[in-house]
Amino acid sequence: MAIEQAEFGRTGHQSTRLIFGGASLAWVSQQVADQTLDVLLAYGVNHLDLASSYGDAEVRIRPWLQRHPGRFFLATKSDERTKDAAREELHRSLDRMGVDHVDLWQLHALADPIEWDVALSPGGAIEAAVEAREEGLISWIGVTGHGAQIAATHRRSLDRFDFDSVLLPYNYITMQNSYYAANFEALYRTCRERNVAIQTIKSIAKSPWLGRPHTTTTWYEPFQDQGDIDLAVCWALSRPGVFLDTVGDVNLLPKVLDAASRFTGRPGDAALAELVSRSAAEPLFV
Repeated sequence: MAIEQAEFGRTGHQSTRLIFGGASLAWVSQQVADQTLDVLLAYGVNHLDLASSYGDAEVRIRPWLQRHPGRFFLATKSDERTKDAAREELHRSLDRMGVDHVDLWQLHALADPIEWDVALSPGGAIEAAVEAREEGLISWIGVTGHGAQIAATHRRSLDRFDFDSVLLPYNYITMQNSYYAANFEALYRTCRERNVAIQTIKSIAKSPWLGRPHTTTTWYEPFQDQGDIDLAVCWALSRPGVFLDTVGDVNLLPKVLDAASRFTGRPGDAALAELVSRSAAEPLFV
């Protein structure tokens, strides 16, 4: 039932290939959060990915970290772009989680060209990250983002700074976009050459809601049938060296974990094409 592990880039940490996506805890009670921890422990998940902007998520995992010291590789993110604001946000995250350091601190949603230049220039958030690493407040530095341009943007980010990890969307539907796929493949090669950890999100995204009633807490419409989730998750995990952040809905989390625990290889192209056709799946980003 345990999920396989792999070395998380140059960190040397053996992380489960499914990383817990903390956005799912943004608006839940502590009781629900603790029940979620039980599910994660049952599957052996040992890597948590949070963000300061994920509602109360950082607060919700504080008891987890107190009860299981050293059990998790701990990551969080900053949305700030200037040095001083980012440093302040890091200290707030540490206080909320009740820790004196995190393993990975990431510049979050770094996609807008102007914000990108501010964050990665003198006086930007990257300076706060480097100083925090020197002070022992963080160990590793990453960058994350969404959108059709993000694979290309991450390649530019790696040219500007030697990030230890990247995070971006990756699913079968998105990779049918030739522009995105070409840039993802180029980014993938660079990361593998430089031993940069590759985290992926939106593995079970089916389409935008497009005016339909929201039935989950995700901002996109996800696959919800176990068989469909199996196909989507196993397709993502079939790429060597890729880590998959779990879905932003605690009710769908067990299905994603179950799919990963039964991963044996890449689904066939016919099954994936049938899934897209049957579900009327559409890309999130154009």
